[in-house]
Amino acid sequence: MHKLLHHPLFRPLAALAILLLVDLFMIPGFFHLEIKDGHLYGSLIDIANRAAPLILAAIGMTLVIATRGIDISVGATVAISGTVAAMLIGGTMVMENGVPSYVANTPMWIALAVAMGAALLCGAWNGVLVAGLGLQPIVATLILMVAGRGLAQLFTDGQIVTVYYQPFFFLGSGYLFGLPFSLFIVAAVFIVTALLLRKTALGLFIQSVGINPVAARLAGLKTASLIFFVYVFCAACAGVAGLMITSNIKSADANNAGLLLELDAILAVTLGGTSLAGGKFSLAGSVIGALIIQTLTYTIYSIGLPPEVNMVVKSVVVFLVCVSQSSEFKTIWRRAFSASVKGNA
Repeated sequence: MHKLLHHPLFRPLAALAILLLVDLFMIPGFFHLEIKDGHLYGSLIDIANRAAPLILAAIGMTLVIATRGIDISVGATVAISGTVAAMLIGGTMVMENGVPSYVANTPMWIALAVAMGAALLCGAWNGVLVAGLGLQPIVATLILMVAGRGLAQLFTDGQIVTVYYQPFFFLGSGYLFGLPFSLFIVAAVFIVTALLLRKTALGLFIQSVGINPVAARLAGLKTASLIFFVYVFCAACAGVAGLMITSNIKSADANNAGLLLELDAILAVTLGGTSLAGGKFSLAGSVIGALIIQTLTYTIYSIGLPPEVNMVVKSVVVFLVCVSQSSEFKTIWRRAFSASVKGNA
């Protein structure tokens, strides 16, 4: 029992279980699942499907935070990748045997490759600023956070770019074996990342950089290359999330796509047990953290509370998580607990 209570995933799983328990009593038919036209539908499927972009962003953010960094440009990268893909694919109506159909302006695989290239470029920019020039991560990524969304808005003149090409929609709203295709993308990214971290020395290197970057460098690790890599990886995850969001809403909204996604990703990572001080991280915990946030959002909307409540609740959660990770708070808490025990004795 003691081992179970002190497992790193116990607290995030317990928080998710409590939320689901609340939904069981507050939302009628919350756990009901049904098959329509060969697709599985239900609240749980909806939560997992809508959480997919956030999970991707959280996976990338986990590695960044593990190296003592932070990336607040994730939302801007989402906007850029989605905008580039939407502008290149677009869709032009043609008549085939008297039947109207839409064709892509650019072959879809080229559009997706260019969009992902743009996202990787964003990550490389952050990596150069942080690892190469030694800027503070929050300052370096703040530049792209502002400029990136501005660039996306310039590309589209602040307008929503609609996509009409049907095959592109499969990425964000298609189904495979009865489940949303986005879940398979998330599973693939998670498995590949987990294998890289567990089966190679990459996880150990990232952990070493997060615990003590100076000692890691003196030990022979190429810390600058590792830090550069995690920012590029984080941007790649955000790029895929941007494609997923654009595909799901069938358009690119540079003003709102991925807005505040970086804050949700940071919250998901911290909820999952990753230390903001670096070193200690949990990929599975970040996934659970993202599911907690999406479940919380779903609950608030479903029981009829104003959307503004969602922001307040998230703020309270961020405050509690940050306080719980504070070494000063832990010291005060231990002293207060010890004094209470002595007083009762």
